Order: sequence, then C-alpha cells, then structure tokens
Amino acid sequence: MIGLELVVVLGVAVLLGNAAGDRYRIAPPVVLLVLGALLGFVPALREVELPPEAVLLIFLPVLLYWESLTTSLREIRRDLRGIILMSTVLVIGTAGAVAAVAHELGLAWGPAWVLGAAVAPTDATAVGVLAKALPRRNVTLLRAESLINDGTALVVFGLAVGITVGEDHFTVAHVTWLFAVSYVGGVAAGALTAWLVVRARRVFDNPLLGNVTMILTPFTAYLLAELIHASGVLAAVSAGLIMSQAGPRMAAAAMRRQAEEFWSLATFLLNGSLFVLVGLQAQAAVRELHGSALTHALIAVAAVSAVVVAARFAFNFTVPYLIRLLDRRPQQRLRRMNYRARVITSIAGFRGAISLAVALSVPTALASGAPFPDRDTIVFVTSGVIITTLVLQGLLLPAVVRWARLPHDTSVEEERLHAETTATEEALKALPTLVDDLATDPAVAERMREEYESHLLVVRAGGGERDGDDEDVLRHHRHYTALRLALLAHKRATLVRLRDDHEIDDTVLRHVQRRLDLEEVRLSRRQAAECPPTRTGALPCPRPRTRTPATRSSPPTAPICGR
Repeated sequence: MIGLELVVVLGVAVLLGNAAGDRYRIAPPVVLLVLGALLGFVPALREVELPPEAVLLIFLPVLLYWESLTTSLREIRRDLRGIILMSTVLVIGTAGAVAAVAHELGLAWGPAWVLGAAVAPTDATAVGVLAKALPRRNVTLLRAESLINDGTALVVFGLAVGITVGEDHFTVAHVTWLFAVSYVGGVAAGALTAWLVVRARRVFDNPLLGNVTMILTPFTAYLLAELIHASGVLAAVSAGLIMSQAGPRMAAAAMRRQAEEFWSLATFLLNGSLFVLVGLQAQAAVRELHGSALTHALIAVAAVSAVVVAARFAFNFTVPYLIRLLDRRPQQRLRRMNYRARVITSIAGFRGAISLAVALSVPTALASGAPFPDRDTIVFVTSGVIITTLVLQGLLLPAVVRWARLPHDTSVEEERLHAETTATEEALKALPTLVDDLATDPAVAERMREEYESHLLVVRAGGGERDGDDEDVLRHHRHYTALRLALLAHKRATLVRLRDDHEIDDTVLRHVQRRLDLEEVRLSRRQAAECPPTRTGALPCPRPRTRTPATRSSPPTAPICGR
C-alpha cells in the first residue's frame, strides 16, 4: 500500500510545490525540497528510501536524454573546450579539495574521496530548472557541463570505492584506462543506439510506435554502456545530441507533437518527484546521526559546501585567464566572458539527485565484512550539500543576476525572426511551381498567396523597429486572432450543448473538439509569442470589446494574452 500512497503524495507535493513557487516567486525546487523534508515527519513515509538504482537507471537516463535533446549542439561546439575542462578538471579538482577537507575533519582518505566524488558534479535537472532565465550561452555552458561531468564523477567514485573496499588499486595506467573506457565506450554506445533508433523510426512511421522507440532510446543507450562498463550517462547524452540533429529530418509532425507533449509532462513529474525524494531522504539521513556525530556532520556540511563553491570560483577565475595567455587567436577573444558572467556561472553550480544517488550507492561493507567506514556521514553530508546549494544558491542567484546586469540576450528572437521570414519568403517563391505541379485551382492558389503574404507582413512587423504601418499590421493580426479564439469558444459551447441535448454522441463531441483544440492551441501559442510585455515597447494585446453570449455549459471567452 505504501507504493500507492507514495505516488499520491509525490503527485500532490509536486502540484503544491510548483504552485507555491510560482505564487511566491521562489524557485520550485527549493519549495519541493522543503516539502520533502516535512513529509519525512509522517510516520508512514519514514520507511521510504530512495534506491540509488532508481535514480541511476530510471530517472537519470530519461532526464539527461531530454536535457541533451533540447540543448544547442552549435553552442556546445562553440565552447567545447571550456565545457570539457569544467566537466573533467573542475570535477576532479573539486573532489580532491573536498577529500582533503573531509580528511582534515576526521574521515579516512578512501571515504573522503568517495564524498568528494559524490558532491563534485553539478546536476543537470537542477541547473535546467533554476538557471533557465540566464542568457543562452550561460545556460548552455551550465547544462552541457552538468550533462558530461556525471561520467567523470562516477569514474572517480568507482575508483575510490574500489580502493576503500579492497577490490581495486591505483596506478596511472589503470586510472587512464578507466577514463578511456568510460568516455569512449559511453559515446560509442550512445552513437550506436542513435543509429539503431534512426533506422527503426524509418520503419515505424506510426506516431505511437515511433515514440515508443524514442522512449526506449535513453534506456537502451544506458544499458549498452553498462554492459561494457562504460559511462551510461555519456551514452544517454550522446544519443540525445545525435537525435537532436537527426530527429527533425525524419519525424512526422504528429510524432513530434506527441513526443514533445509526452516528454515535457514526464520530465516535469520526474524532476519534481526527485526534489521531493531528495528532501525526504535528507530528513532520513538526519535521523541516522546523533549527538557529537551529528554536530561533526553539520560542521562537515558547512565546510564541504564552502569548498565546492570556492573550487568553482577558483576555476572560473584562473583557468580562463590561463587560456587567454596561451591562446591569442581572434576567435578565442570572441568566446571571452566578463567577470560578472563568470560569477553567475560560479553561483549556479547546483548539486542534486545524482549526488545523492552516488552517496546511497556506497556499499555497506568492506571485502573483509567490516562496515564501510563513515557511510552514514557521507550520505548526511551529501544531502546537506545538496540542500545548501539548492536553497542558498538558488535564492541568491536572482540577486546575482540583477547585480551582473548582463545585456539582454536577443539572439534567439533574432534567429527565430530570420527563420520564419526566410521560410515564408522561399515558400512564396516556390508557390507558382507547386501550383503547376499539383494542378491547383487558381482561386485556391491566390487565396494561399494572400495568406502567406499576410503572414510575412506580420513576421516582419514583429521584429526590429516598427513604424505606423507595422503597428497597424500587428493590431489587425491580433484582433483577427482574438476573434478566431472567441469564435472557437462559441463553437465549443455549441458542441457541449448538442451533447447535453442528446443530439450528438460523446464520441462525435470528442472528434470535433479535437480539431477545435488543435486550432486553439496553434492560435494561442502564436498569440503568446507575438504579445510580449508592454515594457519592451511592443503593442499590448487587444482586449475583447464584447463578451461571448452566455449559453448553457458555455465556458468564458478565451483569454487574450493572459488577460
């Protein structure tokens, strides 16, 4: 029964946590962590444990795959050197610094390195949620770093655990081999999986079957990597990056829409559930320590949290300057970031569920049968560091962003405008040829030409400086969209009335309503994209001057840009 109770509790916690975060303008992960910790006081939930296998084999492949699928590969190529350095050198350096501090606080070197490996990697899930409001380059750097550094941390963790347990040994050749197998094997497993999925999706053109192959992709990549003792994390990430390039060429529109809606909802629920479970597990970790052991562990949490932040600042304010000294190429100057942007990158190094999963993966016993030294302390300190980075740094980040005063990033909007304008212009140029090839009726061709020319005027008016004519075009288009939405509301109310009067069946209602919903979603999304806040100088969205006549079971008129 606890399984069903946990599903309901997690769902309610995710719902209330995100609603409270939006209502009080607090990062939802912070609220979800607090809710998870409070749920730990419920007696029935004290038995709940977060199995590391659940995070490493269920949550992690899905979340990393979706993060990599929605990350810009072009931006990764641009800053690849910095991403690799942050994913390897920074992780190893952070693990070493944490190990040194933990050793000074009383841990043996083996457990100290285990702790260092657990808290060294940043978390893609936390970064994606808490840092999404940053400029595109900062977000890409943080997301790409957190996607790759898990592989480095897991290699360090496995080596530290193996040496501590007595099943492994440290030599330069052995460590080099472990990293080579982890990285090369993981990328190869991901590439092979992506190739197989591309072949499969050409066979399965049904949207449902095609998306089943997409769901299997991260798990297959992770499994293949694990079979050869490579990094499953890198396998899922590389598969996602490859599919992000191949997917738009082969997937049909219905398949893409279905996939995007499914993955958006699935990753939202998984993300929220993970934060709640981390808070729940952190509360459980507190109960494992008592008296002086708890006091020393709290001191360790403060010290390790300070070290991981200090190591990140030290890296971001030393390595970039060394690169500047060694690389004087003009293109290198274009990649430079000012010190304010580097402060943001340093603050945004959040830890998350991957760190806790690594800590929970620590074995309970050595090869001799003796208990693994300081395992409870490792789990407690890791939980404390996660909470500290998410809560304190998550609350601090908005203030740091305001202090940094980074220029507003308009690159995405500029490229979107260029893409829509170019695509519409080339479609208009191809229209006469297509009309001839399809033997289209001239009246239909003329109507299509007018629609595309009108759309092109709207797109051009929506970007750059506007004159009076542009404002008239946008106002006309927004009034037209608002009227279309109001008419759809009338049609939907009529359908419901016909169903209630038993003139049509529920099946007919759903069939017709599906088409109305698709049109409303299309119009609403276009309107949302074309109605920016008035403080940017854009025209405010028109308010409807009339109300939909009240009818039985009729909904209110569709909102116009949130009004």
